Amino acid sequence: MRLLLASRSPRRADLLASAGYAFDVAPADVDETPRPDEAPEPYVARLAADKAEAVARTVADRLVLAADTVVAVDGELLGKPRDDGEAGAMLRRLSGRAHDVLTAVAVRFEGRHADGVDTTRVEFRQLSPVEIARYVASGEPRDKAGAYAIQGGAADFVKRIDGSYSNVVGLPLGLVRELLKRSGVPAAKRRGGDGAQAGSD
Repeated sequence: MRLLLASRSPRRADLLASAGYAFDVAPADVDETPRPDEAPEPYVARLAADKAEAVARTVADRLVLAADTVVAVDGELLGKPRDDGEAGAMLRRLSGRAHDVLTAVAVRFEGRHADGVDTTRVEFRQLSPVEIARYVASGEPRDKAGAYAIQGGAADFVKRIDGSYSNVVGLPLGLVRELLKRSGVPAAKRRGGDGAQAGSD
């Protein structure tokens, strides 16, 4: 079965392809503004569901898969930085401590819903002001949740990771396989796995 990926993220597309799934891309445009006092897990779950449903309403007989990723520290959401100044502030906040990366996945097919959230704990080593400035200047943090890409220049920042690597990249492949199986999609022939290289959105 050919899936419909409701995301414009090239990193998610790379991960899905590495897992052996055939798919087309149909990005969803939804309001990503957090609601007052909305916690990270309900927020990311709501966005993934909204994206899946927005695309599912426009197609028939297609399985739609959507995802959304956020970084959370002290219960506070860190989404994509609005500018380089905010990217630097996020990285200073993450320096020398642990944070959570949450990715929600939502599947819609023939009126059936399958949803889940995967959480990975990531710990950064202490980052120097020079390292942060150099990384921000590279431009890589600009479209990444939490202002970093674990598969890119930020790989050296990571001291420890507990959980799915592909979740931090932007698409937890184990959860994707589980939700697709629940939706009646047979397992794809795997060419990669949770260690596949790509990026976070």
